[in-house]
Amino acid sequence: MENKEYIESGILELYVYGLLSESENEEIANRAKNDPEIQAEIVAIEKSIIALSSSFSPFNSVGNYERIKEKLDLNSSSKVIELEPRSNISQYMGWAAAVLLLIGVGFMYNQLTVTTNQVVNVETEKSKIEKELNSLTIENKAIESSLAIIRDVNTTVVALGGQAVAPESFAKVYWNKESQKVYIDASGLPEPPKGMVYQVWSLTLNPLTPTSIGLLDNFTANNQRFFAMNAIINAEAFGITLEPAGGSVTPTMEQLYTLGKV
Repeated sequence: MENKEYIESGILELYVYGLLSESENEEIANRAKNDPEIQAEIVAIEKSIIALSSSFSPFNSVGNYERIKEKLDLNSSSKVIELEPRSNISQYMGWAAAVLLLIGVGFMYNQLTVTTNQVVNVETEKSKIEKELNSLTIENKAIESSLAIIRDVNTTVVALGGQAVAPESFAKVYWNKESQKVYIDASGLPEPPKGMVYQVWSLTLNPLTPTSIGLLDNFTANNQRFFAMNAIINAEAFGITLEPAGGSVTPTMEQLYTLGKV
């Protein structure tokens, strides 16, 4: 922090008032030793407090001085002149005012800190809400897009049943033959093991020819488990296999999770 910002922050006043912790006092004292500007500012603050206190201190007016002088002139002897003691209430008021000033400054600094923290918390909460709203908006658009695909009269739905490696698994293929777009509902597939990925294949049966139409990437992050695949013209069946990350050139039949005919 630059000296100007450091001085204007008010921390040096709290240091002089004795309102900081031991570690903070030590930090400022060390900085003042090595920085004449900081040391000069501390001295200036101390002088201001002394001046404020002195403004309330008692003083002898010119009238008092003349009366004392007159008594000294009238009494040539060395007799000590007894002066009536004056009340120190003004001095006490001065110090009390200084103490109240210190308390007031400390209270204001504390209130400023509380207010600043509240503002930061509000901004953080606002940012969090905005992110959640954006996320919900994106998710809502994805849901609307999925529903539009499912409701399209040109969309063919192909049910894929579980195979030997995972008989409880299932999936659905939404294939729009007019637009040639393919979408997979993989909500019935278990989460793939680390380092593995599901790969979707379109099949022609005679002869059996598999063609990869894409990977179900970011499976965990996709809350809907709804994936867009590569477009196809012809298919007689669809299958999903579990492959090493990045996919395979040909399907690993031992890891065939689902299969279904059009």
